[in-house]
Amino acid sequence: METLKIITLSLSGLLLLVVGAMRLSNPIKTYLKNSGIKLEKDVDLLNEMRGISGVMLLGGIIILLGTIIPELTTSSLMVASLLFLGFAIGRILGMVKDGKPNKLLIQGLVFELVFGSASTFCLITSLI
Repeated sequence: METLKIITLSLSGLLLLVVGAMRLSNPIKTYLKNSGIKLEKDVDLLNEMRGISGVMLLGGIIILLGTIIPELTTSSLMVASLLFLGFAIGRILGMVKDGKPNKLLIQGLVFELVFGSASTFCLITSLI
């Protein structure tokens, strides 16, 4: 089970770290490349995008710390579960309210559900 936790935290943390850093440094280019979304040079919109990117980056760091500091493993699994399932719930609600998004965003939803579920599974098994 420890191996599964390490793999889950490593992959989850790296994904959030890399995507968060890319979106934080260049949101216009990164959103277009990874999500097919064309962002305008709107200061307010870019500020919002960078804000959530910072959360992703720091969440990734906390999650990765759980792989090397045993005392943080449970907290890292909680953070991973909350972030990934939070994104997934938001996307699902968006699909219900706004319609079906493009293929890249649906792929993102699948990854979020997989990482969120894996993190939640590891968290529950570590608490039992």
